[in-house]
Amino acid sequence: MPTLPSATASLDAPVSADADIAVIGAGIVGVCCALALARQGQRVLVLDPQPPGMGASFGNASHLATEQVFPIADAGILKRLPCMLLDPLGPLRLDWRHLPRGLPWFARLLWNLRPAPYRASVAGLGALNGASLGAWQRLLASVDAATLLHQQGSVLAYEKPDSLALLTALAERTRAQGVPVEPWDATKLHAAAPTLSPRLRGGLFFPATGHFLNPLRVVETLAEAARREGVNFVRERVQDGRTSADGVTLTTAQRTLRAARVLIACGAHSATLTEALTGVRVPLDTERGYHLMLPRESARLPFAVTAFERRFIMTPLPDGLRLAGTVEFAGLERPPNLERAWQLHRLSKGLFKQELDITDASTWMGFRPSLPDSLPIIDRARGGRVLLAFGHQHLGLTQAAISAEMIAALARSGENDIATDNPSAAHDLPAFAPYRLTRFGRER
Repeated sequence: MPTLPSATASLDAPVSADADIAVIGAGIVGVCCALALARQGQRVLVLDPQPPGMGASFGNASHLATEQVFPIADAGILKRLPCMLLDPLGPLRLDWRHLPRGLPWFARLLWNLRPAPYRASVAGLGALNGASLGAWQRLLASVDAATLLHQQGSVLAYEKPDSLALLTALAERTRAQGVPVEPWDATKLHAAAPTLSPRLRGGLFFPATGHFLNPLRVVETLAEAARREGVNFVRERVQDGRTSADGVTLTTAQRTLRAARVLIACGAHSATLTEALTGVRVPLDTERGYHLMLPRESARLPFAVTAFERRFIMTPLPDGLRLAGTVEFAGLERPPNLERAWQLHRLSKGLFKQELDITDASTWMGFRPSLPDSLPIIDRARGGRVLLAFGHQHLGLTQAAISAEMIAALARSGENDIATDNPSAAHDLPAFAPYRLTRFGRER
């Protein structure tokens, strides 16, 4: 098939309409997967209306959150529901206008809080997170960019005396999942982070965590490495698709593309295309996340600090201190409520000996793809013609590198390997069963 021009193509060289694998989505997950697939000799085309990393990957907390092995909600969510509906600036917000559309998702969320599904979610999160740090170390070393990840750990700090018992219980639960955790008293906390207010009484230190210097730079660095491997990035939005015996057809506003296989990795926008290509209706919603970037505060903290009672995180980056962590369920269409980003500054008051400088601060909102069991879909369908890697909720950055290794294994493995959860040459990867598409329905 001849090359078809694109009115909105990036500055990459023109690409053939044919590809071995078309990757839909140029966020951190899609780019990591594209690089891994190209290194297997695949001809890879990445399609996204935005440049690499400009969606949710641009503004995440930049935290390698390997310690977060518990689902996004617990049984106490029912008690918090009135506040979620009534407080527009609360840490967990449900927009009442999204309630009719969101109720089925929340019903499934609550159903997954039963003991057996909850334990399965914890196990699935623990398996991915436990493999994430090593996967990131391998990936960054392979592109000579190990310095983009700082591995000084992170702290969950508390203020109220009553919180100590809760953190002690959390440490026991977390340690039971194989996550390294160290209790820190006030002396140890303030020796490590002397700018923090004395009102902070200590916390939990997670040594196997870290933070990235700049999440956008990480994506861009990996995208450049992918280009060197022959990956082409084209700025087009995939509107529809269908599978056939010999491959996949994708439709954009500019053209029709043919590929032997497709990888759906477009985050919160993945549900419609997944249904079109597999027949499975995936219960995907979005956690709208906000951040406030303070460019004058790059040296305030040595590592990421999460305020336990206030439920947000502060991550030190070279270009400022990033305050992030609120969750809002309001769908993909409503405009951002950037007052939620400024609320993060109000939440920071009293956490430092000297208040934060908000001069030239900037705000952001992005869509984090969430499934009701808090686990992503990492799978293949339609006889291997459709690969899937989305639904990582607020752990997309954390789990991107290990997800790419798993997708690469799925792409090169045979049907017998997949049937036994044991893809060839990938015996050290997490088992695929918890992340299967079929937990939401059969292919049609």
